Amino acid sequence: MCAAKSPCQTCFLRKKDIFKPFTVQELDFMQEFWAGEDTFERGDVLFFEGDALDFFYTVRHGQGARYRHLANGDRQLVNFIFPGDTIGLQGVLSGEASSTAIAADKMVLCKFKKSRLPELFRESPKRAYSLVWIAAVEEHFLCETITTLGQRNATERMAWAFAKIFMRLKAVGFGKDDTVAFPFRQRDLADALGLSLVHTNKTLARLRPYVQWEGGQLRVRDLDQLAEISMIDYESVPERPLL
Repeated sequence: MCAAKSPCQTCFLRKKDIFKPFTVQELDFMQEFWAGEDTFERGDVLFFEGDALDFFYTVRHGQGARYRHLANGDRQLVNFIFPGDTIGLQGVLSGEASSTAIAADKMVLCKFKKSRLPELFRESPKRAYSLVWIAAVEEHFLCETITTLGQRNATERMAWAFAKIFMRLKAVGFGKDDTVAFPFRQRDLADALGLSLVHTNKTLARLRPYVQWEGGQLRVRDLDQLAEISMIDYESVPERPLL
């Protein structure tokens, strides 16, 4: 390694309380494990569904989404991608990506080689456990999403989504006061929540006293009310590992 500080040493995400701290040994290993970074602009494809991936990634900056495409040309938004997320891991482990990932604004991804995964488990087992944690959290979120789509009405779904998104982005420092960047379209939110565009627009209007989403900015005026509507506890965002 050269004398200059690596992105692992200077990464602002490590300083956020939401992420578990690195030991000196873990940081040294991750600096060596890091295989560079890729930058994507809005609309760029990070990887396609069915791709055999040689790398998996941690999102250092920016937002995106994962989609599944159907034979008739329709697509389903599977999940949003936020700073600190690890993506592409499923495609690395199973042999091909199960979804297409697209940047919603400028994204910077730290990348890690698939071929070096055994080193992660051998040299930094506690940090490698993060991969297990990430898989477990994704399953938990999938269960919560299925429950939301099946049991919450349109207003409750949208309140749930906005509360979750706002809390997560605030926790990683991508926001100021009551506002965070959320550079998506109504179609994306409609897809994610299983609503039509017309229903999405009407529901946004219904929630306007508590939340506003315009020009790629999400402003939450009353998080307590969103939590009450969606029947969730928002007291804290749980600590999570960072790769």
